[in-house]
Amino acid sequence: MASLHESTLKTDVSPELLIAHIVQIHASVCKLESLRPSKQVNTLFTHLVKLCIPSSSIDITALPEETQLIRQSLITLCGKAEGLLELEFSTFLSKLPQPLNNLNLFPYYGNYVKLANLEYKILSDNGVVQPKKVAFIGSGPLPLSTLILATHHMKSTCFDNFDIDESANAAASQLVASDNELQRRVKFHTQDVMEVRDKLGEYDCIFLAALVGMNKVEKVKILGHVRKYMKKGGTLLVRSVKGARAFLYPVVEEEALLGFEVLTIFHPTNEVINSIILARKPVV
Repeated sequence: MASLHESTLKTDVSPELLIAHIVQIHASVCKLESLRPSKQVNTLFTHLVKLCIPSSSIDITALPEETQLIRQSLITLCGKAEGLLELEFSTFLSKLPQPLNNLNLFPYYGNYVKLANLEYKILSDNGVVQPKKVAFIGSGPLPLSTLILATHHMKSTCFDNFDIDESANAAASQLVASDNELQRRVKFHTQDVMEVRDKLGEYDCIFLAALVGMNKVEKVKILGHVRKYMKKGGTLLVRSVKGARAFLYPVVEEEALLGFEVLTIFHPTNEVINSIILARKPVV
């Protein structure tokens, strides 16, 4: 039985007004010539995030089709903008003498620290303390989750990071290359998770990033594939969202985890955007 944690705090903005603001931002983002980091890009996405973070009574499943299309478009746009921001900072940090000592220069570093702390606590509470081998699917050009977990929480764990973007892995590898000990434990693979099969059985714990599977159909397909090939008794940590945060990232419903034992679902109400679902593949 899954344990569920969430707050009863609500935003003062009505769902109708919230959607009107979001639609307006979407229109402005669509007019941008580029999603590369700039004052205009940063301002629009910062405004969007601030609108979506507070707990809301909005029912994402009840949105009209037109709003659903805008939501799906926003998730795609946010993902592209996030990737470009991470790539810029990863490239910038790699040029510094000690890049891994300067990760805090990334504007959202503090959020990643809080998310990693939260995820490690949830894993520890469920008996996953120092796994020997971890897979992170969808690691990106600035793999902060892996770096924070590997240096502060799982100090002997080996991490295999999977991403379909070769340039993202090249940037991430260059960052890690500045630390010999970390480079020994942290590896990067340019591969679609749907093409990874038997190797998934090597990991004690698998992380699935929020943007791996951009819609419900893709997410269910990926989760089914991971469940098929991961080891029995292994744990899967899936990032999702709740409420208006679903305009930023895809939602993973508990029903999508068919064949898994869902251990816990946690919905943060602070600036940590992603919800955390921890599941286990049954031993039998």
